[in-house]
Amino acid sequence: MLVQSAYGKSRVRLVQVRRHGNRHTLRDLTVAIQFKGAYDESYTDGDNTSVLPTDTMKNTVYALAAQGAITDPEPFALRLGCHFLDRNPRLVRVTIDMTEHLWSRIRNGEREHDHAFVRTGPEVRTVSLQVNRRRSILWSGIADLLVLKSAGSAFDRFLTDEYTTLPETRDRLLATALTATWRYREHDMDFGPAWDAARRILLDTFANHHSESVQHTLHAMGEAVLDAIGEITAIRLVMPNKHHLPFDLSRLGLENRNEIFVPTDEPHGLIQATITR
Repeated sequence: MLVQSAYGKSRVRLVQVRRHGNRHTLRDLTVAIQFKGAYDESYTDGDNTSVLPTDTMKNTVYALAAQGAITDPEPFALRLGCHFLDRNPRLVRVTIDMTEHLWSRIRNGEREHDHAFVRTGPEVRTVSLQVNRRRSILWSGIADLLVLKSAGSAFDRFLTDEYTTLPETRDRLLATALTATWRYREHDMDFGPAWDAARRILLDTFANHHSESVQHTLHAMGEAVLDAIGEITAIRLVMPNKHHLPFDLSRLGLENRNEIFVPTDEPHGLIQATITR
């Protein structure tokens, strides 16, 4: 018995360049589309009469991009979702996931170049939209935002048992690859300034909050975003603890003054939470 199904197109790559004289703007997106609906016959009977080819989904991304500027990924995701629902009667729910690869203008001294760009690193902007015929749920966010602070972080007074070897500390490095997603109250808004503000608040709070644990700082970051941006109703944060272990220089006849560390990727702590109003 078929109990669940969905189909779609993943890793649709799109770069849009908008030319305003010599001044160009750039959007670089990876798009994934998933349909969920009354398509059981295509699985059980090989009946494709209601199935929109995934190749058509891919083509639709490029066609809608050609019909208007992508000012932000959120409105573009909403355009795609509404387009698919309007044209596919068997479709119950469509999910649009977007990753925006971020570029900034190369600077010539104090001046930004009109049409030359540099990738800003592993950090990406994210959008996840679920839309059906009654409502839509939109999450925006950030992924792979690498942050580190070399003071203002502690971890002590924790539960111990016979297998605990971790020493307590009032002074450690705190590093993470932050993933944060937040849900908007309304979809008719200017998403760019809200995204910029959320990112800035997350960074400011990470830097300035005195951390008793990753959990402690994660909660403070989420609360700060909700306190400052009324359009956001909920925020999810995922913060892997990127451990930096003090290297034992005593074996070499030297003293480590909390300056020499070994960064490790595995294993790592994984801390996450969702905070709402």
